[in-house]
Amino acid sequence: MKKINTFWNWFQDNHHTIKTIVNQTPENQKHITFWINKNLNYYCRELDFIIVFPKNLTPKFEFIITANGNKNYFHELITLVDNAPLLKSWKFTAFIQPTTEIDKMMKGLDEPYIFHDITLKISELKFKPILYDENIEKMDIMIFLKNYNLLCDTKTLKQAIYIILQELLGEERLYQKISLVQLAQTTNKEKDLIQLYELQWYLDAL
Repeated sequence: MKKINTFWNWFQDNHHTIKTIVNQTPENQKHITFWINKNLNYYCRELDFIIVFPKNLTPKFEFIITANGNKNYFHELITLVDNAPLLKSWKFTAFIQPTTEIDKMMKGLDEPYIFHDITLKISELKFKPILYDENIEKMDIMIFLKNYNLLCDTKTLKQAIYIILQELLGEERLYQKISLVQLAQTTNKEKDLIQLYELQWYLDAL
C-alpha cells in the first residue's frame, strides 16, 4: 500500500504539469514521461500508461494504466486504479478499453495505425476463426493482410497487430477470448472471411 500511495501522491503533486505535456518542447516531454515511468515502475515495472487528452465534449484528461495484456499483473493494475485519488480534471482507467468507433471502420473512415514503416487500417483487415476451445472459451484466429508478403512476419508487425486487437476488443477481453493469432496474405481463394471490426460481435455470438 505504501508504494501505491507514493505513486498517487507524486501524481497529485505533478498532474498540472502532466496535463501540459503536449505543449512542451520534445526535451521536456521526454523529461515528464521519464518521471511518470519512473514512479509507475517503482510500484510495478510491468505496467505502462496512456494519456488521452480531452475532446470538445469531455473536459477530463484520462490516465489509462495497462499491463499490456499480461494477466500476471492484472491484480496490481486494478489495485492501483482502485486507489486512485479523486481529481476534478482526471479520469483514471484500468486496462485499454475497446474502441467505440466501429461505425467509422464500417465506412472505411478509420484512422490508420502507423508503426515505423508499417501502415494498417482495421477496415482493411479480415479474419477467419481457426479453432474455438469450449473448455477455456478461447479462440484461435487468422488475420489476413493485403500486403503481408511485403511486410513479412516481423516482430514489429506482430506487435502492431496486437495493439490493434487490444484497442478493438479491449485489453482484458483480448486476453480472455483470444488464444492464438496467425497472420496470412489475403488471396482471392480465401472465402468466408470476416471483417476484423466484426470480431467483437462474433465473440458475443459464441
